[in-house]
Amino acid sequence: MFRTANLSNRIGLTALLLALLSGCAQLPEENAAPELKPLVFPAPPDSPRFVFERTILSSADVVEDEKEARLRRALTGETRTGEGMAKPYAVAVHQGRIFVSDTAERVVKVFDVPQGRFFRIGTEGAGTLVKPLGLDVAADGTLFVADATAKSIMVYDRDGRFLRKLGEREQFQRLSSVTVDAKGEKLYVVDIGGVDSDKHRLRVLSAKDGQLIQDIGKRGKENGEFNLPRDAALGKDGRIYVVDGGNFRVQVFDQEGKFVKTFGTVGKQLGNFARPKEVASDREGNVYVVDSAFGNFQIFNPEGELLMFVGDRSERDGPALYMLPSGIFVDEDGRVYMVDQWYRKVDVFRPYELPADKGFLVAHPKKAAGDK
Repeated sequence: MFRTANLSNRIGLTALLLALLSGCAQLPEENAAPELKPLVFPAPPDSPRFVFERTILSSADVVEDEKEARLRRALTGETRTGEGMAKPYAVAVHQGRIFVSDTAERVVKVFDVPQGRFFRIGTEGAGTLVKPLGLDVAADGTLFVADATAKSIMVYDRDGRFLRKLGEREQFQRLSSVTVDAKGEKLYVVDIGGVDSDKHRLRVLSAKDGQLIQDIGKRGKENGEFNLPRDAALGKDGRIYVVDGGNFRVQVFDQEGKFVKTFGTVGKQLGNFARPKEVASDREGNVYVVDSAFGNFQIFNPEGELLMFVGDRSERDGPALYMLPSGIFVDEDGRVYMVDQWYRKVDVFRPYELPADKGFLVAHPKKAAGDK
């Protein structure tokens, strides 16, 4: 009797376990892991204007992975690696091709998203770079690089072929950035100056031969004067926006170089500056200013009124988190590119109304052999 009862108990226990396992295998859908929501700015309940799209850390983020390599890693457990950035500083973008200056490796690194390519600029011959800082790109893709050590503007075509060198060493004390106008005719070059110099200024040069057209500003704190200027951008109606770092403000000039207004002041509140670095503008004339101390970029309308900010300072890397942000750029589609030197990355933000599969920053599928 005892053995029969024991067998019956075991059969019953087995049936119960099978029933429980069967129930566990059919969990209701509402218990499934929630789908991650996109990171938008500003946060709800405000209407979103930008969405975090991607981070670029290395060539592996743009170069298509080979099938054989994927299979090998699947078998061996290897992780995919690519060429990263040692100390990125500035960024410029032309039709999905992202140019990043790397001051430690003395090159401009190129991440071509549409074509799935990666290459370097400034590695040989007359076009060799020494300390590339600020970048800008003309409408036709011509790249202008401010080389702080060479004290010159180095010019390359879109594919990295060296074209010419502009400026002489005696023209600059501490070259920082370069900005090209919409027609590709004028360069606005920031000279930070030095402690014992009054040459804190914006130099306007010919993009063709480097001849000086005019100087804007000198050292000081009055309107139209600078203290350690950092960067410049061209906005609506040809206005010139200059980051006046030591005076914790942005100064605005008309296209003739006449002072218009200033906005910003030192402080910890939104709309203030603590360590403003680079500046960019979009098609509507809005102005984007990176602040390295705040770990964000603030967006102002053409008149200098604060619209919003994006990013936070953080000791841990993540989307829209920064420790030492520096460069910023807005491309033809309104995407915003933000460089962080500490985390060695470029974060990309897409206008909320722009679909993810639209614009230049979309990878093109490779054509099969024989396709036209």
